[in-house]
Amino acid sequence: MIRYMLVATMAAVAFVAVLNEVGAVSSETYRQLNMFGDVFERVRSEYVEEVDDAELIEAAIQGMLSSLDPHSTFLNSKAYGEMQVHTRGEFGGLGIEVTMENGLVKVISPIDDTPAYRAGMQPGDLIVGIDGEPVFGLTLGEAVELMRGPVNSEIVITVQRSGVEQPFDVAITRDVIRIRSVKSRAEGKVAFIRVTSFNEQTESGVEKAMRELRKEIGDGLQGVVIDLRNNPGGLLDQAVAVSDAFLEKGEIVSTRGRGSRGGQRFNARAGDIAEGLPVVVLINGGSASAAEIVAGALQDHRRAIILGTRSFGKGSVQTVIPLPGEGAMRLTTARYYTPSGRSIQAKGIEPDILVDAGTIQVTSDAARRREEDLRGRLDSEVQNSDSPEVEEEIAAELTEDDALRDYQLQRALDLIRGLALFENRV
Repeated sequence: MIRYMLVATMAAVAFVAVLNEVGAVSSETYRQLNMFGDVFERVRSEYVEEVDDAELIEAAIQGMLSSLDPHSTFLNSKAYGEMQVHTRGEFGGLGIEVTMENGLVKVISPIDDTPAYRAGMQPGDLIVGIDGEPVFGLTLGEAVELMRGPVNSEIVITVQRSGVEQPFDVAITRDVIRIRSVKSRAEGKVAFIRVTSFNEQTESGVEKAMRELRKEIGDGLQGVVIDLRNNPGGLLDQAVAVSDAFLEKGEIVSTRGRGSRGGQRFNARAGDIAEGLPVVVLINGGSASAAEIVAGALQDHRRAIILGTRSFGKGSVQTVIPLPGEGAMRLTTARYYTPSGRSIQAKGIEPDILVDAGTIQVTSDAARRREEDLRGRLDSEVQNSDSPEVEEEIAAELTEDDALRDYQLQRALDLIRGLALFENRV
């Protein structure tokens, strides 16, 4: 017993030495650390079952960090390794980004083309149970650990969804999650670029997409739609790089930490890959962190019109600090600020044009009477190029897939096309 008391005391002394370096130690701190050593020894010697010392220490560290905010956490060596793999764009799991809210796991967003996405998980869903076990009382790390498992194994998530009275179960089969962070396509003469997350491949992916779309569309390119909906964020440097790609100059984002520590400013370099063409950025409640940095930077510089609904509001900076023993801690060290000085934290980005999510249904007005159907009408002196035959041809081009379209995206495309028409007429 004396040996373990000595170990606990030595750990406390080492901790005090660290505190002394930052000038934060006091007699009360000594007393609290002594109490920690006493509790540690009592638990390991008198708890009803034998406990592992390392697990006790990890749990104590986890409790200390999780009490600060939902994003500060302890990463053991396994979790730290998985996090490093995640930032490289490939990891195992369900494919959802989560946070903690009122003791429950809240879905920030499902990741495109993942098991969670295909199972219908939605931003804002609260996970209240995992394989029949309640989530309340677990830390975020513990809940995430329960959701991990072998590839092709099934897990049952109990979900509480806004607007649905009773929780319901969702069965999801775990898989290896490979994130292709950038997807793109031509929408007529508009370049559509969807960024699903910000990992090490994002900057190069956006630049490649822009090059290919410019080549595909040609000189008639009217503008760019950047889709950041349900983008949970990721690497700060990638958010800065993507913002920089569309800005000629000016501040992109700044971070402010405690006192003089944690303060940084990131500025754009000359060069706009869209060459001044109109840009619309789509956001919603699942757009968080790095996605909010991009939207905020382009909005403040009036480089893009932000369309959609208010973003998630995660405006804090987490620093991953490696620890002895191959683990690490993720600690909130600063807040993000947009170029105009706005804090994103718990506020999010308000869109310039508020457009709720919805679908477009194509309806026919073929039965509606027109001037040409009226008896005694005046004939036109000029042949109408939009003859009924042309109208029928256009209607024939609409497919069943076109009948149910992304309303927010269509509004963005209409906005780009309208700006292009206006500029051409001016």
